Amino acid sequence: MLFNQDKIILDLCGGTGSWSAPYKDAGYDVRLVTLPEQNVIDYVPPKNVYGILAAPPCVEFSRALNYHIAVKGRKRDFIRGMMPVNACIRIIHFAKPKFWALENPLGCLSRFLGSWQYIFDPWEFGDPYTKKTCLWGEFSHPQKKYAKREAVMTEEQIIRCKENRKPQDCAGNSEQKALARAITPSGFAKAFFKANQ
Repeated sequence: MLFNQDKIILDLCGGTGSWSAPYKDAGYDVRLVTLPEQNVIDYVPPKNVYGILAAPPCVEFSRALNYHIAVKGRKRDFIRGMMPVNACIRIIHFAKPKFWALENPLGCLSRFLGSWQYIFDPWEFGDPYTKKTCLWGEFSHPQKKYAKREAVMTEEQIIRCKENRKPQDCAGNSEQKALARAITPSGFAKAFFKANQ
């Protein structure tokens, strides 16, 4: 029998470590593999990895990029975008964990990974905003808490989320906004942990 401190969780491209935070709080051996300290591209996982959470950058796959493509002529660089995705998949394949999940917002990544196994919005777990997010992998599905966003979000929050989809507010015009939206919502992180221990 493994104790929590013996269970290695790799948080690949984890940024702030918000997705793996419930595991860390429960005493798991969480290893955050993220820039600038460690790049997934050249990371070699240890033996006996228990679980892997992967959140490769979504910039090249995001629907928010559509505005910059249409108005500014920017092109998607799928080769660049797939580099960390491929590195995460290599690590998962090598480590053969008990469970693994790779997340990315609803967008173009399904062209390369196929259909997702699970999709959610943060409000379904109690975080008052929208951001359709897809998961691929082998994991137990977390139980959603809410079926209607009105149970979690005020009318003003719902309107603000709709306005944020307008081109002038798309991700990419503010680095701080993009970084804040990239953080895994805490309600989802806790529910995922509860379903995958």
